Formats: sequence, structure tokens, C-alpha cells
Amino acid sequence: MRILTVGAGAVGGFFGARLAQAGHDVSFLVRPARAKALAARGLRVEGQGESLHITPDLVTSDAPDGPYDLVLLSVKATALHAAVADVEAAVGPDTAVVPLLNGIAHLDVLVGRFGAGAVLGGVAKVVTTLNEEGDVLRMAPPAVILTGETDGRPSARVEAIRTALAGAGIDSPATEDIVAAMWHKWVFISTLVALTCLMRGTVGEVNAVPGGAALGPSLLAEAAAVAAAAGHPVPEADLAFTTATVTASGSPLTPSLYRDLAAGAPTEADHVLTDLTLRARALGVATPLLDLAALHLRVHEHRLAAGRP
Repeated sequence: MRILTVGAGAVGGFFGARLAQAGHDVSFLVRPARAKALAARGLRVEGQGESLHITPDLVTSDAPDGPYDLVLLSVKATALHAAVADVEAAVGPDTAVVPLLNGIAHLDVLVGRFGAGAVLGGVAKVVTTLNEEGDVLRMAPPAVILTGETDGRPSARVEAIRTALAGAGIDSPATEDIVAAMWHKWVFISTLVALTCLMRGTVGEVNAVPGGAALGPSLLAEAAAVAAAAGHPVPEADLAFTTATVTASGSPLTPSLYRDLAAGAPTEADHVLTDLTLRARALGVATPLLDLAALHLRVHEHRLAAGRP
């Protein structure tokens, strides 16, 4: 399978390296600064008993060397529109585009550019980050990509992608409703983002203070209510997992959006929280805590736009 990974950061770098190691023809479309670092050091994945080093095949937006069988879109939402323009020449009539972003707003963007027939749903479950050297550091065991046709029908191309992923050590169980799976991941990440960003601390730090342990479940209840009103109720097992995650004592967990916030960088707040609260309004669901978290992040983005840290 000929694969283009758009982005070689913590997510795209991890999955792309795994696929390349498994023998697939994998190219990485990256920005100049990342290309320079990867050309000098290679792409390395470390942690959880894994030590992987490849010399990545790097391509640029003006010469993407397409079309590809599969495009894995693993950029942040803040870079979505630029990435879509960069990858346009890499998408042919038989290319499958699998986005690995949080939320669901990107589906409309991708369908608008490439057509509904090219775009699959996608969910990534992986806990990785980039260290100071630019290497991918794997911090927890999950290595999962869910994908499927957005209308829920079975297809040969989805099975081919799942087979390729499984052969690279990436779990890809069959998913009857990928859009619902995307909503369920959105509920999880929005709860975690709201909790840590609103309180400016790790999960463990929030839960260590009086009243802290009640906030995560309250945020989860709001997010889950939006998903249910949209026709995608979150399964009880997923609710239990998220509850356990956001109430864990001593947990050092923070999402990447929180780390961007703490670093004074732009965040995916609009894509993750603002979009969710706007959908809540349209569906008649009250989300006062999520609204507050979204407002907190909008103030951060306003400061950045004004040139203030």
C-alpha cells in the first residue's frame, strides 16, 4: 500500500514509522523545519519497550509524488486548511483520506475539497509526544486507528486499510459506525481538555484539592448529553473509562491542547470545545461548564492574536 502521512509529529510520526517498518511505501509530507530535523536525525520512536529508527521518505507540497492509496491526515486542527491545500495533488480518484483529528468539523472541510467518496472517518488512540530532540515518545500502550465509511457500509478499501494497519502492529477493530466513534472520542477529549485547561493542572492536581474530583464527571455529563442529543449516545463502558480517567488520583495526564496552552501556543480550542458548545446550543443542550472552559481558551487565543503572551 502506498501511503502518505501528512505530518510527522507525535501522531503521524508514530503511525507512519510503524507502517514503514512493516514494509509499506510510506512518505511524509512535512513543513521545512520538521523536514530539516528529520533529514538530520531520522524519525525515531521510543518508549513502552519500543525503539524504532527509520530514515523517512520526505515530500513537499509542491511535489507530493501522488496519487497515493491512503492519506493519513494527522495535523492539528489549526493547520487543517493549509494541510488540505498541501495534499490536494496527492489525492487521486482511488485515494482514501483518513483524518486523525479530534472532533468532527473537519469532515465537512475534507468532503468539500475531495468529495464524499474519498473521505473516511477516523479515530486515533495513542498517547505520544515529541521530546526536545524531536523524537516521538510513546507514553502509554494504546496504538489504535479506527476507520470506516461515514455512511456505515462495509467496503473493500476499509478492510484493506485495516489489514495494513494490523500488519504494522496498529490495532484496527471493525467499527460499524465510525461517525459515532468519532463523537465518543470527542466526548472523551473535550472532557479532558476542559478539566485540565480550566483548572490549569494535570488530572491528578485537579483531583488533589477539595471539590476537584467532582468536576471531571460534571464536564463529562455535559459532553455526553450533547452526543446523545446528536444521535450518538456514549456507551456505558466508555463513560466508565472516561470517569475513571478524569478522577484518577495522582494522574500526570494532560492532553496536547493543555500542553499547547501552557506553552503559550495556539490551540485547537475552536475545533474541540467551541464547536461542541455551538452544537449544544443548536440541540438545546445546556453546557455551562464547557461554555466556561471554551471562554477561558478564547481569551488565550485573543491574547495571542493581540501579540501578548
